[in-house]
Amino acid sequence: MRIHLSLFFAFVVSIGFCAAQGGFRVVPLGVRGGGDDGNLSAYMVAPANSNAFVCLDGGTVTNGIAKAVANKVFPVPADVVLRKYIKAYLISHPHMDHLSGMVINSVEDTAKNIYGTEYCIETLKSHYFNWESWPNLTNEGASPALKKYSYKMLGEDQEVNIDQTEMSVKIFKLSHSNPYESTAFLIKKGGSYLLYFGDTGPDEVEKSDKMATVWKAVAPLVKSKQLAGIFLEVSYPNKQLDRQLYGHLTPKWFMKELNVLAGLSGVGSLKGLSVVVTHMKPTGDNESAIKAELAGDNALGLNLIYPEQGKSFELK
Repeated sequence: MRIHLSLFFAFVVSIGFCAAQGGFRVVPLGVRGGGDDGNLSAYMVAPANSNAFVCLDGGTVTNGIAKAVANKVFPVPADVVLRKYIKAYLISHPHMDHLSGMVINSVEDTAKNIYGTEYCIETLKSHYFNWESWPNLTNEGASPALKKYSYKMLGEDQEVNIDQTEMSVKIFKLSHSNPYESTAFLIKKGGSYLLYFGDTGPDEVEKSDKMATVWKAVAPLVKSKQLAGIFLEVSYPNKQLDRQLYGHLTPKWFMKELNVLAGLSGVGSLKGLSVVVTHMKPTGDNESAIKAELAGDNALGLNLIYPEQGKSFELK
């Protein structure tokens, strides 16, 4: 009986440990790039079974929340989701399709932090929350600073706890039509990680090593099965010329970059890994072409996820 009890308690402990590793709950508020102004890049992310979300980018906010409420993702009104469930914004770069929803809805919002690089935050100060484009609802910049939002500047090689959540973040700078920059966010909760790329061009085209740096950092997490998923953009189908990528990826470059990660993490290590395909530009038949090209070149066996606005999913 003692042996059986010890095995039972060992089993309970192991189950508890696995549960503690958890995963992430994702609610896409906007999934496209380009001119679809009601459905632009923004992803609410929280630990599984939590309502303390961060919003990764903020291109579209209230329109996506309304669709999520209509889909019964949230049991509360849309204004409660905006004001109470979103605890912070993490903005990858200061292009309007990644922040316009946050800016427009800031008047109705509650106090929270905006996390970003120095480049991103300085652009928000000078071009958006400046009393010319929009009231300065932040804690720095043009007077009077109304201090609803607080800027939190992120540097590389540091892990920062995200206030009012159980998550932390580490950043990597990306090349988005060199010399302009974007950001990748590595989100951590316990032993689980999630990697979100803002807009980025491939290293070979950008004459950069930015993506290689990210892959080197997360390869150990792939090996240890701690990386729950990757958000990575594909803006154009393969017919787009390299000289006209403007700091974006095609299916060909998407797979080439993930093969770099596979080379670092080991043969077969990416099989079944969830990769959320973001930022498809909806011009013409771009979306169907991108999906077909990714499916035809998925020798890595990735679990490709095509997010839909207002429809939640989990990454484990």
